[in-house]
Formats: sequence, C-alpha cells, structure tokens
Amino acid sequence: QVQLVESGGGLVQAGGSLRLSCVASGMLFSINRMGWSRQAPGKQRELVGYISSDGNTMYADSVKGRFTISRDNAKKTVYLQMDSLKPEGTAVYYCYAGVRASSWGQGTQVTVSS
Repeated sequence: QVQLVESGGGLVQAGGSLRLSCVASGMLFSINRMGWSRQAPGKQRELVGYISSDGNTMYADSVKGRFTISRDNAKKTVYLQMDSLKPEGTAVYYCYAGVRASSWGQGTQVTVSS
C-alpha cells in the first residue's frame, strides 16, 4: 500500500521561504514521477509541478522561478522548496505519485501572511 506523508508546512511572512517534504513508502519510488499540487480555500486543486524519474522538472507558471522540486531516491523523499512566497500561496499542499497521480498524501497547510 502506497503511503505519502508530507511535512514542513506552517506560517510564513510574504517573501519568506519554506521547504516541504514528502516521504513515500510501499512503492518503487525511483521510477515514479512525483509531484506537488495545492488547494487554496474555495478554489480547485491546482498543479504546482512535478519531477520525473530522470530528474526533469515542470512548474506551473505561477510558481516558476520561485519554487524548486527535487528528490532523494535513497530517502524516498521529494521536496518542494518555496521561496519568495506570496499571500496567494496560502493553501494545503499535497504530494502525489505517478503519471496518473494515483496516490496522494494527506496534505500540509501553508499560510503566507501579508
């Protein structure tokens, strides 16, 4: 059974940084695409970005240049480094596994104060 556990969320001022982590178990981590999505209050979940098994990354335009996704296959962990955070980045952040996003974590709350 695949399990994804996010951590690292919290309260940060606008312009600040946070790093989220997502630890995976029950899956062949190294061969899977890993991604991050977020859901702000009253809005639909949106893709933040993902990292492929070969390390290639893709980002939503709204976070490009400010967010960085990386992975440590030995630790079965994917990271989301968020810099220059904006108040509109307030959301629950979820990690997911697979091209079809078949498995999801429980989410971690990020609140950016203005």
